Order: sequence, then structure tokens, then C-alpha cells
Amino acid sequence: MSPQPPQPQVRKNILGFLKSFLGILRILQIVFGAGLWVTIASNKYEGSIHFVLFVAVLFWLLTLALFFLTLLDKQDLVPVLGGERWLLTNLVHDVAATVLYLPAIGVMIYKTDRNSFCNLELYKHLCLYKVYLAAAVFACLACLAYLLSAIYGGCRKCRGEQTVI
Repeated sequence: MSPQPPQPQVRKNILGFLKSFLGILRILQIVFGAGLWVTIASNKYEGSIHFVLFVAVLFWLLTLALFFLTLLDKQDLVPVLGGERWLLTNLVHDVAATVLYLPAIGVMIYKTDRNSFCNLELYKHLCLYKVYLAAAVFACLACLAYLLSAIYGGCRKCRGEQTVI
């Protein structure tokens, strides 16, 4: 038995979310968050970098969950957080991500600065300067995407809107 094609209304909802401001921001959050944790995890890391990796992976997974629940219009199935509280849930998630990404950015900038000595052509040992610099850029971009999403969600909440799309 072949799978049935999606109904026009479902396809319209999916495309509507993907073209919305929040849908684009969620995709950017997923891409920047994945860029951050893949950059860190594919190289040697220690100490405070574990916190950055924790923040990146935690909010990447949470953002994936929010993205797919909203994309498939299944937020009503989430107990306590879904339904009328879905916009508030998204707002709290975005504010928490912004707040936790800020110290992660600080850690990445500190680590980048501490490894700036090895950014010489003749330096022969393992140098994590470029890795930390790339991770700092990804962390800043992810934080910016979460901040924009939090501001957008806050404005919508203040206007009394209930839906995410």
C-alpha cells in the first residue's frame, strides 16, 4: 500500500510555517547551534568548553523539538506546555537560550584569546585558535537568532496573540 500524499491543508500549514519569520529563525537556530557543537565536538576540548557544548546541544535538541512540533501543528499534544501556552513556551525557551548563550560566548571569546599565540605560520603544534574562533562566531550567530526570536515572541505575546504562526 503506497503512502497517501499530504493533504493540501497540511502542506499549506507546513509551507506557511517554513516561510514565516519564526520558521526561518528556527532553521537558523538549528543550523548555527549544530555548527557550534559540531565544531567543538570534532576537536579536542576541555574545561569550560564543556559548558558551551552543553548549552549548544541542549538548545539544539529543544529547538528541533519545538520546530517539528510547530511544523507538524502538534503543539496541542504537549501536556501543560501546549495549546494556549505554546507561544509562552516558545518565548521562555528563546529567552533561556539567549541568557545561556551569553556566557557561552564569553567562554569562547576567552578561549580564543588564550590561544591567539599559536596563530603563527611557523607554529608546528596543535592550535585550536581557528576552531575556537569559528565556534565563537557560531555562538554569536545562534544567540542573535534566539534574541530576535525572543523579541518577536515577546511582541506577539504583548499583543495578545495565542498562536505561533
